[in-house]
Amino acid sequence: MEQKPIRVAQIVGKWLGGGVESFIMNYYRNIDREKIQFDFIIDSDSTVVPKEEIEKMGGRIIKIPPYQNLIKYMISLIKIFKENNYKIVHSHLNSLSVFPLFCAYVSNVPVRIAHSHSTTNRKEWKKNIIKMILKPFSKVFATNYFACTAHAAKWLFGKKCFKDGKVRIINNAINIRKFTYDEMVREKIRKELQIENKVVYGHVGRFVKQKNHIFLINVYKEILQQNENSMLLLIGDGPLEEKIRKIVKEYEIDNKVMFLGIKENVNEIMQALDYFIFPSLYEGLGMVAIEAQCSNLPVIVSDKVPKDVFITDNIISIPLSFKKEIWAEIILKRNFQSRNDMKVKIASSGFDITVEKNRLQEIYLELVRK
Repeated sequence: MEQKPIRVAQIVGKWLGGGVESFIMNYYRNIDREKIQFDFIIDSDSTVVPKEEIEKMGGRIIKIPPYQNLIKYMISLIKIFKENNYKIVHSHLNSLSVFPLFCAYVSNVPVRIAHSHSTTNRKEWKKNIIKMILKPFSKVFATNYFACTAHAAKWLFGKKCFKDGKVRIINNAINIRKFTYDEMVREKIRKELQIENKVVYGHVGRFVKQKNHIFLINVYKEILQQNENSMLLLIGDGPLEEKIRKIVKEYEIDNKVMFLGIKENVNEIMQALDYFIFPSLYEGLGMVAIEAQCSNLPVIVSDKVPKDVFITDNIISIPLSFKKEIWAEIILKRNFQSRNDMKVKIASSGFDITVEKNRLQEIYLELVRK
């Protein structure tokens, strides 16, 4: 009798094409789906969901009311958990995981994973109030704790819990070969975007406060004063996009800034860049900074990005306390090095998905056996 794969309920929340969604999909595309299958439980107001790809691979998308309508949200989850008899519920909602994991607990799901992907920043004080209220409950209904970095682990589960070895670090691994630099791809994309003879700066991230786009625009404005022959490419969408577009227009640099929206070929656009700037207010990890290094770009990040992303010699950190003029000056002095192959360095740091997917798969199987 053929054994069916173990179905893991992945609690994603709002699917908006961000880093967490990329993390889950990277593992899903590479995991042995004859042994492990994913059901993606997402909020009904999700946007860029790769429905066709997921269903083609045998996965299921289950939409539920958004968590803002908490009663309906929890009733729906309990019903889904009981109907599908899941052995594993894996929640990626950081401090909000208390809600789906409570539903999993009352539904008698034996393995309940809380996964920390992020931290906080004092500038997002409204969000922080909710996070700080819920944080103490993050371990109550979880049987296992995962995190993308030690920093994210300590933030959600506490230093003692991490020190005692109770948190598993699951690397935000990537398809290294996909991001390896290719001169032909670079030429093709630069021609398509009509930026052949430009120095091109780039950023990938949702238009939310965390990603610090206003500061990025101000830094680029300073760069532009010293290097007119440049462009800034912004990949992503989000609630603050219109505000950023307005600022760009007010600065009269809208002919120098390209808003590319959500792109499926981020790996190719990375090849077209000359520099990658990532001035986040906070990050659990910052996977795109690793992808940029894989493309052997000079990467400039804020001091709020964890040191876990410092894999190659091509990345530097600048304090957010430094003024925009200082950021611009440092970036302009960065040398554009030859684009050597970074596959070996990235892989040896634990970010090769072809290796890491086996580890996650074995963890799932081990937890079910217990």
